[in-house]
Amino acid sequence: MQTPTRLAVIYGSTREGRICDRVVKWLTQELIRFPQFDIDIIDPLDFALPANRDMAHPEVDRLAGRLGMADAFIIVTPEYNHSFTASLKSIIDFFFEPWQGKPVAFVSYGGISGGLRAVEQLRLVFAELHAVTIRDSVSFAAPWNRFDPDGQLDNPADTMRLLDRMMARLEWWTQALVTARSDRPYADMERRASFQTYA
Repeated sequence: MQTPTRLAVIYGSTREGRICDRVVKWLTQELIRFPQFDIDIIDPLDFALPANRDMAHPEVDRLAGRLGMADAFIIVTPEYNHSFTASLKSIIDFFFEPWQGKPVAFVSYGGISGGLRAVEQLRLVFAELHAVTIRDSVSFAAPWNRFDPDGQLDNPADTMRLLDRMMARLEWWTQALVTARSDRPYADMERRASFQTYA
């Protein structure tokens, strides 16, 4: 029997009354259909992170542990002013190694763009962190008209097809990168590269 891999679903919003709650509820209900993943929900509001970059802070250490145990990530992000949120950027920027050599998928929401402009900017950020972003994503335009408070989605058929395709790609990359990191830890490669000299 294949050992389940750990998939962290990360909230990209901390605003009061956030739509993110509804989207994450919908997503976690649907992820039950993918038992090959063990799901870990990471909400920034559950962590009392310091305002400064105090890496010795116990809440930073607790979040680092959660991220470090993940084999893959799904970021659920809104789009604010053509970009993603400051709270999400803060979580990403606290850490480097927990993202390395791991796949990242996106579920986005917003106005007419469905949050896709935020996703495109996140791809640039995660490339710098040596993560692999999944090309296929799920997006919701005007989500306030599509979700009820319990995360039930109106007219879900097209979205389900998008989610299935994204998860198929995410599973492939997760398994490939779990094997790669087991054979050759990414952090070890980074350390060796940092000491390499060139003529």
